[in-house]
Amino acid sequence: MPINPFLLLRAYAIGLFPMSDDREAEDIYWVEPKKRAILPLDGFHMSRSLARIIRADRFRVTVNEDFTAVVQLCAQAAPDRPSTWINHEIEQSYSHLHRLGFAHSVECWDKDELVGGLYGVSLGRAFFGESMFSRRTNASKVALAWLVARMRLGGCNLLDCQFMTDHLQSLGAVEIGQRDYQSLLSVALGDVSLTDEATALSAGPGTEAERAFASDLSPALMVSGPVSGQLISQLLTQMS
Repeated sequence: MPINPFLLLRAYAIGLFPMSDDREAEDIYWVEPKKRAILPLDGFHMSRSLARIIRADRFRVTVNEDFTAVVQLCAQAAPDRPSTWINHEIEQSYSHLHRLGFAHSVECWDKDELVGGLYGVSLGRAFFGESMFSRRTNASKVALAWLVARMRLGGCNLLDCQFMTDHLQSLGAVEIGQRDYQSLLSVALGDVSLTDEATALSAGPGTEAERAFASDLSPALMVSGPVSGQLISQLLTQMS
């Protein structure tokens, strides 16, 4: 049975998130890391090679185009990840949150093939990254770069990466303690009310999240036509 979406949102609001031991495991447990990885939005590390890939539009980048596929690919075993914490109940729970407007995905496509992406939960001015995958070199890095750019445009201020990895550290993620994390979380969720389930779910994640994950960024950037990687690269450079 999926986790109640209101319970899931309230858990994020106090710094908890769910995990399981294996794809086929039945049990779910709540986690609050003593050391939390976050990626400061003004501290994203974009190497020259990554900037070239973004500017060249090596991948077509979308948002919420195939949330289900992103979660399923994140849940698959990989050479560097022989098991996964995303069991079927967790997958169903985030799909429910996505339908309610609180969970989002960023996809990278090579022609018509989904080759990289990430997903997570938005609430207030925070985005809680859950997982990412890559089936082409640099695809997940490009997805994260677009996520950071979108969050900046939307007015968000907290990108929670949960646990530190070498991959995230190379892109600018840092580790902070629980107390510092709770302070950042309090600021990011300052306008969020989770006292009544019906009210909270109908209100959606908030204005900042709606701007950050809008299907079309053109109005926010005051441009016509599709937003290019060239523009995203410039945005990340100017705001770092």
